[in-house]
Amino acid sequence: MRSFLEFEKPVADLEGQIQSLRRLAEGGEGVGVEDEIAALEAKAKDALVSVYARLTPWQKTQVARHPDRPHASAYISGLITEFTELAGDRTFAEDYAVIAGLGRFRGRPVAVLAQEKGSDTQSRLHRNFGMARPEGYRKAVRIMELADKFGLPVISLVDTAGAYPGIGAEERGQAEAIARSTDACLALRVPNVAVIIGEGGSGGAIALATANRVYMLEHAIYSVISPEGAASILWRDPARAQDAATAMKITAADLQELAVIDGIIREPVGGAHRVPDDVIARTGDVIAAALDRYVGQSPEEIRKSRQEKFLAIGRTLV
Repeated sequence: MRSFLEFEKPVADLEGQIQSLRRLAEGGEGVGVEDEIAALEAKAKDALVSVYARLTPWQKTQVARHPDRPHASAYISGLITEFTELAGDRTFAEDYAVIAGLGRFRGRPVAVLAQEKGSDTQSRLHRNFGMARPEGYRKAVRIMELADKFGLPVISLVDTAGAYPGIGAEERGQAEAIARSTDACLALRVPNVAVIIGEGGSGGAIALATANRVYMLEHAIYSVISPEGAASILWRDPARAQDAATAMKITAADLQELAVIDGIIREPVGGAHRVPDDVIARTGDVIAAALDRYVGQSPEEIRKSRQEKFLAIGRTLV
């Protein structure tokens, strides 16, 4: 069964009618319902196009968090061959919220860093809902240093509400680990490409997304804090998350206009979860084109261009 968001109710009603008619037809009770099904399918398609043509920032936030949205594991399965996961930070423990390893991307050896939220209750608990602890970021640093040593481009898939804010994480140096991961991204002498595939939350996201090229899926979000968190701070009312989402400029279109990201990867009407294979393939094309930009560039040129990219953010707005 497909999950529908609250604002998708007109589409849900139509698709429910279609399913009921199909069950009647399969049971032999619905005679000559094919035309009615076709008409309803056309109406459902038009309704979906209409709804997604005018999404608000808050509605995009809901799409970015959709339970059926493809997560990092799906992208790795679809884009990376011969993937070998590398575990542990060599300091404290393994962090299952961050998937890290080596593999081949369209025949090219690469290092992969990905935040994984999980797709059901058990896997979400196992992955800590994609919220990494310090050991996750220290594992990322270890993989980036390995990639730098062997000249492997780094691909980062970002999808997190933010770094884990628990007491244990803070005791083990969460802020320091995030800062060192961000610094490791900036110091890389190999190209790195980051894609925000769902949520890009605060320092927990930028610790992996400080890349030569940063892209977002059309309905992904990227912000310094969640809309709920911002509403709690600004108005002491989490119910005003919708107002916060609008004010914070968290959508892909907003962030491209502000030159925070380098491009937007289009999603099918209805979101990435409706045709995940197409979105994954499209993402692969964008990553491949981004990596091709750095063929023939020296390690110092690659590092300098990345640093200049981030130093330039906001200058045109002053």
